Amino acid sequence: MNLTRKLNMPFENIVEKIRNGLKEEGFGILTEIDVKVTLKKKLDVEYPNYKILGACNPPLAKRTLDIDKEVGTLLPCNVIVYEIDQGVQVSIQRPTEMMKILNNKDLNEVAQEAESRLNKVIENL
Repeated sequence: MNLTRKLNMPFENIVEKIRNGLKEEGFGILTEIDVKVTLKKKLDVEYPNYKILGACNPPLAKRTLDIDKEVGTLLPCNVIVYEIDQGVQVSIQRPTEMMKILNNKDLNEVAQEAESRLNKVIENL
């Protein structure tokens, strides 16, 4: 379901590499949720570093929305970065898996292009 990579480098360095990699592939960050900060603020609990980045490639998003307006429930592409015992894990949802829900050949083609770009982001970390 996800493109995943485990890395052994500082958390914030990986987040920055993800941002840069997404930008190189035409994605911007629409949303960012710092789960650690949110859980501390809302529940007063300590939690390891965990960020959710909502990435969007505007031309690909427009193409998908032009095909099916309901695809908006599956956007943006979520990228998670979180600490694990052995370092940091990065996971990006696979657009091809998400689009299977709608069973539309035209959407699958756009999803394959998006996934190819996102895979480059993971590979270049």
